[in-house]
Amino acid sequence: MHTLVTILHVLACFVLILVVLLQAGKGANMGAAFGGSSQTVFGSSGAGTFLGKLTATVAIIFMLTSLILTYTASHRGSSLVERSKIPISQQAPPAASPDAAKQPILPPATPEKK
Repeated sequence: MHTLVTILHVLACFVLILVVLLQAGKGANMGAAFGGSSQTVFGSSGAGTFLGKLTATVAIIFMLTSLILTYTASHRGSSLVERSKIPISQQAPPAASPDAAKQPILPPATPEKK
């Protein structure tokens, strides 16, 4: 389920980016303001375009998948969180030899030159 929602979220992200980039900017219709416009039938903003409706739909899908992923991530356990709940007395200390502190640290061996 989590994987399916993640894939849907990534696809919605890419589609949303493409749809927004395909749309014309707000200043693209400035030339029509001086020469008259056929969009006045639908009001001053014109008809809702297919790309505008697609943007709204994909944005809703993106927001819903974001909320679902956030909810599942907050309720999913983490191994780090689960380990932090274990009392310190039950955690195993790192294995170290008692003679490790007594042994001197030697430089790396160099090959002999003839």
